[in-house]
Amino acid sequence: MSTASPIQASKLADESFMSADDLRSYMAELDMAKASKLLGAMDRAEEARKKLVATLQEEIAVTPEKIAEIKHSLATKTRAAAERGEKEVLVMRFPSALCSDRGRAINNAEADWPTTLTGRPRQAYEFWQEHLRPAKYKLRAMIIDWPGGMPGDVAFFLSWS
Repeated sequence: MSTASPIQASKLADESFMSADDLRSYMAELDMAKASKLLGAMDRAEEARKKLVATLQEEIAVTPEKIAEIKHSLATKTRAAAERGEKEVLVMRFPSALCSDRGRAINNAEADWPTTLTGRPRQAYEFWQEHLRPAKYKLRAMIIDWPGGMPGDVAFFLSWS
């Protein structure tokens, strides 16, 4: 009976054989690589969120053309939703950072929640109040996600029933 050489002993089914310690180290390295990749993605997502908040913080010029454009877009969305049998449509989604209280008043359904809005969300609320409320449309605001257990995005839903 011949003894296998160390080189032959390190082969298993034509593949390099790893010891249990080597395999655990390899798995730990894979986990660290995945975590690093995830953190990198989270960093990029946070940067994108910050840019979105900055953009939505800046108000847009409310011209007659812009009002007509928004009304046309809303008419298209509401008509399509009504054809599907729906009675409301999501019209705006934004980070709760655009609320002066980070969405607390909206989450608690406080009557004065509109006073916490800033930037374009405030403009959207004012647009509803001036142009859509007189036509009997309702606007509902709610927190729609909870990253880390904290209020994330706010959604405005326009309803007609």
